Amino acid sequence: MMTTLFDVPPVVSRSEELPALADLDGEDLYRQLGEGGVALTPPLLSREQCRQLIATFDEPGLFRSTVVMQRHQFGRGTYKYYADPAAVPLVQALRESLYPPMAWMANRWAPMLGERTFPATHAELVAECAAAGQRRPTPLILRYGPGDYACLHQDIYGDIVFPLQIAIMLNQPGVDFTGGENVFVEQRPRFQSRAIVVKPGLGQAMIFPVRDRPVQGRNGYRRHAMRHGTGVVESGSRTVLGVIFHNAR
Repeated sequence: MMTTLFDVPPVVSRSEELPALADLDGEDLYRQLGEGGVALTPPLLSREQCRQLIATFDEPGLFRSTVVMQRHQFGRGTYKYYADPAAVPLVQALRESLYPPMAWMANRWAPMLGERTFPATHAELVAECAAAGQRRPTPLILRYGPGDYACLHQDIYGDIVFPLQIAIMLNQPGVDFTGGENVFVEQRPRFQSRAIVVKPGLGQAMIFPVRDRPVQGRNGYRRHAMRHGTGVVESGSRTVLGVIFHNAR
């Protein structure tokens, strides 16, 4: 078989601020996605880096939009979209460096789903989004306190939808907060839906589908739609960084 650009996971480009990215195993993450629908990475951020990102939540000049979830029946809690990810170097580095292995995975899925492939660099994807009228950055930070939660949802934002996204835990479960488990629901054709609960540790990332994923069936691949949300936080403060690769209209 001829080897193509997407037969082998690309080497993750990284800055000196993100040495943990060198340890990512693209094949293992792809296997996790195929077997369970969600992949959990080793810790990508140090405790200090997590603290730095948490601190940005209280700097209003960094954000283009603040959403109080209960006002829109999205759940309860608050999330904010960064106005310019480049203004927060860690956010920009994560988005640009993690995109190539995510594109490798997405492009392996493409023929299974009968969909398009995606460019090799994030800059090219951003340019495609801009041409389609999707110019608003989508990286966001979410904060939940006691009693807060997120309803099941998908992060679409426009016609161009990159099929994978990442959420990174910035607090330490069991120490900074309790409850607040990550919940995913997979809709399986002709079967009941399946719930998946994931509990990342400090600095760990979850990789999961934005909209759906391919699953092998008797007559080829089927689409399994997936939605994600957050269980009720029982105590403390829970903060998560969301890395979505396509921009919003």
